[in-house]
Amino acid sequence: MWCSAFLITAATLPFAHGRTAKVSNTDTSLTFIYQNNLNASDDVNHQGAILLDPMRRSAGARACGALGETLLPQTTITAHASDFRHSLAYLQYEALTDPNQQYHVQGGIVTVEQGSGKLDVLPQTYANRRLPILCSQSNDGNNSSAKATASNQISIASSGNTYVGFRNQKSFRFNGIPYANPTVRFEYSTVYSKNGQTIMATTYGSDCAQAYDDTSAENCLSMNIQTPYIPKAGSKEDLRPVLMSIYGGGFTGGNSGPNSGLDTGNLASREDIVGVQFNYRLSTLGFLAIPGTDIQGNFGIGDQVTALRWVRENIAQFGGDPDRVTIIGESAGAGSVRALLGSPPVIEENLIVGAVAQSNLGGGVTLGLDSDYGTTYSSYLTVKESYALAGQQIFQGVGCNQTSLQAQIACLKSVSWEEIQGLTTVARYVVQDGYYVNTEQLDVVNTNGSTANVNVIFGTTADDGASFSTYPSANITSEAQGIAESLGITLEYANLIIDSGLFPYYDTGNLTLDSFNVSQRVATDKTFRCIDEATVYAGATSGAFKSAYYYTMERTYEGYDPNGLGASGLSQGPETPSYPYGNPDLPYFRLHGADLGFTYGNQNPLRNADDLKAAQLISGYFAQFAKIGDPNPSLEYLQVRGYTNTIAAVKEGGAWEEVQSKTGPTKALDYPALTVEFPDLPQCAFLNYSIGYYLDSNRG
Repeated sequence: MWCSAFLITAATLPFAHGRTAKVSNTDTSLTFIYQNNLNASDDVNHQGAILLDPMRRSAGARACGALGETLLPQTTITAHASDFRHSLAYLQYEALTDPNQQYHVQGGIVTVEQGSGKLDVLPQTYANRRLPILCSQSNDGNNSSAKATASNQISIASSGNTYVGFRNQKSFRFNGIPYANPTVRFEYSTVYSKNGQTIMATTYGSDCAQAYDDTSAENCLSMNIQTPYIPKAGSKEDLRPVLMSIYGGGFTGGNSGPNSGLDTGNLASREDIVGVQFNYRLSTLGFLAIPGTDIQGNFGIGDQVTALRWVRENIAQFGGDPDRVTIIGESAGAGSVRALLGSPPVIEENLIVGAVAQSNLGGGVTLGLDSDYGTTYSSYLTVKESYALAGQQIFQGVGCNQTSLQAQIACLKSVSWEEIQGLTTVARYVVQDGYYVNTEQLDVVNTNGSTANVNVIFGTTADDGASFSTYPSANITSEAQGIAESLGITLEYANLIIDSGLFPYYDTGNLTLDSFNVSQRVATDKTFRCIDEATVYAGATSGAFKSAYYYTMERTYEGYDPNGLGASGLSQGPETPSYPYGNPDLPYFRLHGADLGFTYGNQNPLRNADDLKAAQLISGYFAQFAKIGDPNPSLEYLQVRGYTNTIAAVKEGGAWEEVQSKTGPTKALDYPALTVEFPDLPQCAFLNYSIGYYLDSNRG
């Protein structure tokens, strides 16, 4: 397990002659040790370490010095005994070190007894014995806000290139890695092929070109990696599972940068996994499709496949296991996950082992409307259909009025991206291009290989549809009027919903709020919940999915607000002097996009103690799923890690069971997370059949 030879490459030392450290993994692996409780305000009370391969203590002192650190002081260990006891016991539990492993520290040896978990600090003996080294870890900075400095950089080699990243308090970080060759407009991306390059992966790359973002750019295909472990160069031992995030934004916006909410630095340290985020092309530059040409759309989906291929080729050098890659996406990111689950290259090249779709827009009953916004993310248009919606409108919008289509295309290629992406009409549709996507929708009925046979989790926030409904105006005079205005339907259909008795009216005395509460529930069902419940049930029972789990997120914080509801506390709970960030124990809307802080363990601020406990529990579920395809952590694992809050929740809430029937089961994600049936099954039946039948029978 441990290599016997050691030398950290150090061209210069940060404390010697004032020059810059250059540290690599040429001769040792590097492992982060940090007991992360996900409470950012408590980080100052915790101290980590960096674990190096076995060597004598004197060599270890020099190695730590090359990192700009020292051998871990015994005073640090005793001051943070609980942290180190659990962290080192975990390494033994996972067989990443030997049982009762001893480590060189400053002036002695530290060990944790297997079984008892007792932490012992022994006197200065065995200095010449080759033992793993624990170095101090003095760099701070929280996740996405961390900055590279001269003293915290580290370089690794992969595919003939050198990547220079850095470390913060919790993980090694590599930002802005080019995963694709420079893009050409309306051409598909390819995996980065240059070699002999030194790539400074210390700052985020540009967002992909999008309206209202002057800092975005066309050449934007970059990737960020957070890892707790860097293997020795050439080694593929002890690789960690990979959680690869795909951002949402309606295929017209979004990014993987510091404000995306997708940073996996906390999960890297708390759950020992590797996190990846990446940019992909958006809007017309990412999805324009023109019949009879080689512009067949899905350039953004193609970028996602290119990113997966880069990970397959390179992630082992960053500590990730290329055979254990799980994709996760929210909103249009979930739509991407759905598309990738049915994408032939993903299936044929075995690029993923699991997938999480959060708040996938499936669409459904149109309630008398000509189309449903959500449907366009899960039902794939033909190239011709996409072009009818966003083709000539784009050419005309930028003044490409030539009579020849080829001349129009040439004109469009010369127009600035700002003008193209800023049009009222843009291309944003996943299409049946015949390579990346070749079916009208994800096939979860057949087991003919058209869908990746992997483990999946689907789910929604409790009030996902609120963000896709209009808050009624203050001058409405009836519930039906409020519902009709909110959903954009006629009074006739609104009264049909009321008469069903399935969407009760809560009389708070605020007519607009009460009618909106009904309409947002209808919108949640018809746009998100019903299609996703049906997807996991069909895929689980047909065998299209290896396993399938479902959830409803019952705890969120400040999501995508309809008409500024956040100002009234309806997106996080009412604000009071005791709850300056809102009281989550009082009613509020669990909005679209408001679940990321709990998914990734980045929730900040914390409204109450249960917010932190929920973040620990919920992020742990998703991390565990990335590890083994099952979201349930074992009690033994939780005990070794010292995760007492999660232990209590798991005991109270029970296991997160696979979907097995038309009723689920499913998890209501909160603290604790209770096992329940699929929500709103009668409502889904009503929307899918009763209204559909009513509409059909009244069309004559």
